[in-house]
Amino acid sequence: MKIAVLKEAAAGERRVAAVPETVRKFIALGAEMAVETGAGEAASYRDTAFEEAGATIADRAAVLSGADIVLAVQGPEPDSLTAMPKGAWLVAGLNPFGERARVDRYAEMGIEALAMEFMPRITRAQSMDILSSQSNLAGYKAVLDAAAEYDRAFPMMMTAAGTVSAAKCFVMGVGVAGLQAIATARRLGAQVSATDVRAATKEQIQSLGAKPIFVENVAGIEGEGTGGYATEMSEEYKKAQAELVSAHIAKQDIVITTALIPGRPAPRLISDAQVATMKPGSVIVDLAVEQGGNIEGAVAGQVVERHGVRIVGHTNVASRIATDSSALFARNLYNFLSAFWDKETGKPVLDEEIGTAVRVTQNGRVVSERLLA
Repeated sequence: MKIAVLKEAAAGERRVAAVPETVRKFIALGAEMAVETGAGEAASYRDTAFEEAGATIADRAAVLSGADIVLAVQGPEPDSLTAMPKGAWLVAGLNPFGERARVDRYAEMGIEALAMEFMPRITRAQSMDILSSQSNLAGYKAVLDAAAEYDRAFPMMMTAAGTVSAAKCFVMGVGVAGLQAIATARRLGAQVSATDVRAATKEQIQSLGAKPIFVENVAGIEGEGTGGYATEMSEEYKKAQAELVSAHIAKQDIVITTALIPGRPAPRLISDAQVATMKPGSVIVDLAVEQGGNIEGAVAGQVVERHGVRIVGHTNVASRIATDSSALFARNLYNFLSAFWDKETGKPVLDEEIGTAVRVTQNGRVVSERLLA
């Protein structure tokens, strides 16, 4: 069983799909590990560290030759995988909805592609969930990015020259990223409030010491979708939420938005008119900018200023903390493959529940129901 680890080629991608720790663990299972030259350099993992862990270092063609499983962070361009054997597994974050043509090409090439972002939200798969591990770090980094752009202090400071008021931080969307953003902003000393369309998150917000901001008296709106994700809201709820948000964000110094709906454009949470009500020097961080953005006027990959408010649109935020995000991503992949490792055959054998969920191509065709629906 040969497992290949590729160097990421996407612009701005600094992560790597394996780290020396997971290389050693795979070798302990009986696998042969081959890492592409320079794969971990951008994440501060040198080739020598992989060699010391037991991996061989080689160019892409040599790494792919004879590989049974190929690990990557983002789905590689199909033309770069010509040396990959038919029937081999490609295990990565494949962005199947956004890169459907690439998925179709994997199928044509006979690659069995496993999309890690399709991992089901079930208890036994939590340690395999790349969306959760990467979103956690993205929520943390979003607060640090906000602090870097904010021209004032986060905590209240009482000095001989006077008192500095604590920053007011509002988090919109209380998934994994939002919860970490709340916790980080609280640790930095901000006054934190948060909202979400899912009623069940109110207790989570309170448990972190933040103030929940929720629409009241709109019956039947829970916002809970499949697997714990948010769903589209009714027009009545959207109107009530817009009015509540408008009144609240005008008083905020920092706003962090994290709202995403799988397979669909990010919901618009804040309009340009609402941005205009915020104080000059305020900061908004849009973690959904790559899927169209929660903020009107947000630009992917840029920090722009509108009405005196800075709107931060950094892309691939987890990659901005490449060392730790790589370590967590690599553990997700190891936890996934090792959980199904068959000692007799010396390779992983997926079960129906998780295998069906993550497998997007097999035997020359696209097989994921989520893509065929």
